[in-house]
Amino acid sequence: MTIESGEDDQLDRAFTALGDGVRRQIVARLSRGPATVNELAEPFAISIQAVSKHIQVLEQAGLVTRTRDAQRRPVHLNAARLEALTAWIDRYRLIHEQQFRRLDSLLATLKEKEK
Repeated sequence: MTIESGEDDQLDRAFTALGDGVRRQIVARLSRGPATVNELAEPFAISIQAVSKHIQVLEQAGLVTRTRDAQRRPVHLNAARLEALTAWIDRYRLIHEQQFRRLDSLLATLKEKEK
């Protein structure tokens, strides 16, 4: 299974972005609906500018988008991008589950032969 260079870069950016706890908390908050930078900054003991930088990293990774609503600029979760990450993870999870099932079968066969 090969990954195109562009897709690989996007995966790297997304996983790097999610490697930070603040950004994961922002993603978790946005899973409940859009929010402004000020709303996203409320639970953190960091500046609004720092939260804005975290949002920029998430935006560059394709995990969030911003829209303009009059004077508000709400941040939205890009659920499709998260689904793509989940699909990538699931491919490998399924491969490993199949390997574990084969190992379980082999161990059961060996155990039967010992009896």
